[in-house]
Amino acid sequence: MSLFPKKTAAEPGVQGTVRDCLRSDRALNKLAEGDIVVIDAPDITRVLAQRIIDAKAKAVLNTGAFTTGAVPNFGPQMLLDADVILVENVELAESAKLRDGKVHRLYEGKLYLGDRRVAAGDEVALEKLSADFDEARTSMVDRLEAFSGNFVEFAATEAPLYVDGLGIPDVETPLEGRKVLIVRAGEGHERTLKGLKGFIGEFDPVLIGVDAGADALVGQGYEPDLIIGDPEGIGAETLRCGARVILPADPDGHAQGLEHIQDLGIGAMTFPALSDSATDLALVLADHHGASMIVTAGSSLDQGDVYGAADQQALPSALLSRLKAGDKLVNGDVVADLYRVEGGGLRFMWALLAIIVALAVIFAIAGTAGDGSVGENLVDTWNSIALWFQGLFK
Repeated sequence: MSLFPKKTAAEPGVQGTVRDCLRSDRALNKLAEGDIVVIDAPDITRVLAQRIIDAKAKAVLNTGAFTTGAVPNFGPQMLLDADVILVENVELAESAKLRDGKVHRLYEGKLYLGDRRVAAGDEVALEKLSADFDEARTSMVDRLEAFSGNFVEFAATEAPLYVDGLGIPDVETPLEGRKVLIVRAGEGHERTLKGLKGFIGEFDPVLIGVDAGADALVGQGYEPDLIIGDPEGIGAETLRCGARVILPADPDGHAQGLEHIQDLGIGAMTFPALSDSATDLALVLADHHGASMIVTAGSSLDQGDVYGAADQQALPSALLSRLKAGDKLVNGDVVADLYRVEGGGLRFMWALLAIIVALAVIFAIAGTAGDGSVGENLVDTWNSIALWFQGLFK
């Protein structure tokens, strides 16, 4: 006997077509009036909320929290004001899958497809939403006050490094005027690196592997020029690939993993700094040595990171290194998008160009290979080719 009896027209709840936006944001473009939207959007923004309101969706199921406490966001309030039902912290049933484009029923925070429950979460009330907003606003102010103090102290202490480059090691690899790709083992770094194949092939950038990001480079067939990070978290074969290894070190010169490097018989240089972020040091090094463009994969910093970071001690270094790189710094996903052509269109264009060039060469050679006019020479050449093919099958 089913635990969830089949619906009848008299049973409570709302029905709507499910739009599964968990696997692709493109599903948001298909929103229609009365839809039930399933998203993963902690601290949902006003922009996303407005898209859902404009589409006249009936409900939003969020696998995250509409307000996590990191930032005071207005998106959830906008949705409630538009009479959109909100369900947060949604968990999908292991035995069921969302059927995008199929009609589901939502009742008391639970989503049903026929008589099967496919997801469940906590329906959001206005009172809780207001309390979460106030708490987030207070918490953000406290974090920003702590950050400002840490930032001033860190900037004053590390000014010789960030202003004059004091302590930045010299490297044999020429970076002046070249593009640099810094790969860190972060969210989506392998996907981003695959998307940058065209960029790497076209510009031959200097490849810097940060921590396990060096393994990602080697794993996709590349040879890093520089490796920066704790060698204990990097594969031995990667460390032996021929790249110059740079170890982040304390201001007194002590470097984590130096003994491990020595055991492997690999040479290394140290980079003394207050920051223990190898990514930040890689950014500073690339900028100091004259890189014309710095592309990052697996590493980013945005407003949400500043407002919601639990580790306030790491923020000053992250912010200063990115300010140092300035407009040279580009997110790898943005660059990868420039090389991404849907439906194989780019490959088709290259193939078409190759055919056109081949035909042009044939006409140029055949049209001048004889004593007659270009047209007569082409006809004679074509007849010769036809006779040759006929001879093959006799």
